[in-house]
Amino acid sequence: MALRDISPSEAGGPVPCRAAPALDPGDRARLLAGAHHDPHALLGAHPVPGGIVFRALRPFARSVSVVVAGRRSRLISEGGGLFAGVLPLTAIPSYTLLVAYEDGEHEVHDPYRFLPALGDTDLHLIREGRHEQLWKALGAEPMTHQGVTGTRFTVWAPNAQGVRVAGDFTCWDGTAFPMRSLGAAGVWELFLPGIGEGARYKFEITSRRGDRFLKADPMARRAEIPPDTASIVSVSRHEWDDAEWMAHRGDVPVHVAPFSVYEVHLPSWRPGLTYRQLAEQLPEYVKDLGFTHVELMPVAHHPFSGSWGYQVTGFYAPTARLGTPDDFKYLIDALHRAGIGVIMDWVPAHFPKDDWALGRFDGEPLYEPGDWRRAEHPDWGTYEFDYGRVEVRNFLVANAVYWCEEFHIDGLRVDAVASMLYLDYSRDSGQWTPNVFGGREDLDAVQFLQEMNATVYRRVPGVMTIAEESTAWDGVTRPTESGGLGFGLKWNMGWMHDSLGYVEHEPVHRKYHHHEMTFSMVYAYSENYVLPISHDEVVHGKRSLVSKMPGDWWQQRATHRAYLGFMWAHPGKQLLFMGQEFAQGAEWSEPDGPDWWLLDPAYGAEADHRGVQDLVRDLNGLYRRTPALWQRDTTPDGFRWVLGDAADDNVFAFLRYDAQGSPLLAVSNFSPVVRHDYRLGVPGDVPAWREVLNTDAERYGGSGVGDCDPVKPEDGVVPLTLPPLATVWLTPV
Repeated sequence: MALRDISPSEAGGPVPCRAAPALDPGDRARLLAGAHHDPHALLGAHPVPGGIVFRALRPFARSVSVVVAGRRSRLISEGGGLFAGVLPLTAIPSYTLLVAYEDGEHEVHDPYRFLPALGDTDLHLIREGRHEQLWKALGAEPMTHQGVTGTRFTVWAPNAQGVRVAGDFTCWDGTAFPMRSLGAAGVWELFLPGIGEGARYKFEITSRRGDRFLKADPMARRAEIPPDTASIVSVSRHEWDDAEWMAHRGDVPVHVAPFSVYEVHLPSWRPGLTYRQLAEQLPEYVKDLGFTHVELMPVAHHPFSGSWGYQVTGFYAPTARLGTPDDFKYLIDALHRAGIGVIMDWVPAHFPKDDWALGRFDGEPLYEPGDWRRAEHPDWGTYEFDYGRVEVRNFLVANAVYWCEEFHIDGLRVDAVASMLYLDYSRDSGQWTPNVFGGREDLDAVQFLQEMNATVYRRVPGVMTIAEESTAWDGVTRPTESGGLGFGLKWNMGWMHDSLGYVEHEPVHRKYHHHEMTFSMVYAYSENYVLPISHDEVVHGKRSLVSKMPGDWWQQRATHRAYLGFMWAHPGKQLLFMGQEFAQGAEWSEPDGPDWWLLDPAYGAEADHRGVQDLVRDLNGLYRRTPALWQRDTTPDGFRWVLGDAADDNVFAFLRYDAQGSPLLAVSNFSPVVRHDYRLGVPGDVPAWREVLNTDAERYGGSGVGDCDPVKPEDGVVPLTLPPLATVWLTPV
């Protein structure tokens, strides 16, 4: 805040001032207690009979003087850190303050001479819950205001008696900087001259009960590295270099485009790397393997790394563990320049109870419901959001827009949607209240999700939203104007559960579970689906993907490869968690990350792990070059069973079609025996079929069984050699 440090001789000669009228005792007490709603009415400069009164609140100061036209007048101490005096002036002049501390005298601007730095339109939109760029109105915004540079601090705390700014620039004592209430919107504001980028701060809140506590800024765009909890004033200087990507990312709708996702936990992908170091390695790796997108597990600020980012306290700040917000933008920029889209996990379902964060923010339930039956999430020990409150919905909707607009995020995967949709989610009788229609649907959450999706799709063309929704809720990916939730895609948790259940059985028992691999086609076109093999399936004793497979190591890897071939051919988009692309045998470890050493040639990994990695690269390459595998993902005419009932053989065969009707034949043999002359009925207009993928190929670590030459149908039947525990793809010659 200092303009500069000066010596007394630099200022003009002193001008005497007389004692100021005493403050009303109630106003004085509330001001000093941090419980006054309008400190600007008491501090700063104001006309009084006989002149202008100047009053400053500077605790720990030895003296305070006011400087007008180069001449200074020493204010009179009123006790409690208050200094005041009256000068015989007819109008409020331009002035500064000279504040003397033990370390010297500092010339500063008076924060209480400034008009509000937040406009009526912003306040109206905040009160209505319709401010779609809320981060530009609330939080810490460096700016030039009335010709002076500084930072505008604003916070929503409608139940507070008073709010003050505390920071490293006040030794974390908020006494000197009480904020003013801007009325019915519940917003408090203060412009602090001289405070800029890098300043650490919190809001010191006095509740209506008189309790006083420090809270991090809910809208902070940068936060300290845990365990420190302060917010940081942030200025973005990143210059984007992804104009070509941004201009064309929405040219082809995701439903009719290739979409293959590599899910990444950034802190553990290569432990120890920063955002900028990741930018040198991650895009190259993902591009080499042919994935179209990465999905980042939550990067918003979270205090406990073991939550993997799903316990968010700073919804507008990327985690500081890996660098600054601009460093995160640099990573996204690098991925875009490599032609890779970026999806981010977003967690609007709940938030942790840390006493310095969102919970009971102004001393009352604010972001969470007031009803205890709805406030606490029974599974995770967290608070749920109050979706019925327009300001809370605004906080979340604007947050979704924020990541897409400010960070060029291409998609949001919304976590735990089912827990939001149902009032009785994980609750017993008596622990929840039905909605107004007597049902268990959370109508406020439905409205929030519809508003979020409609707003994001309207404001940010080319962006997609993806629901992790584990129930049969109708219309998750139906447009909002048709009564749906409005998501672009939905994770197919049923396919994931059923198909993993099937391959986990010994081959001899799989015939009794054959329907688990075919049932997904009964509902495949009810929503727009993503097939997810995510982090959730390779932790907490569930084993890694390859370790789920029965048999010896060869059979495990073979089944792993066959499963991936089946997955990439199945209708729906693909998602694979890191480490599974090279058949890591151990579960994912958040502190350690993937077992990259398995790919070291010195380990002899060419056949074991590099072979699986080569398969994933080839799967993605063929997938992207074969429209039949993605162009009709959401319409029934893009799929036809060839053989769906061969339970005794553990064989599945189906056709995929592109928009022009060109087919791809996918055949999976989940038994450990070679099936010679296996006859399948195929379209009669295809003169011959050639094998374009065989997961049993020797280069992938397989046995090399298959049809090397094109196979010609006879009377509409094609005879194939099916390798053991393998998937083959064939296309017309």
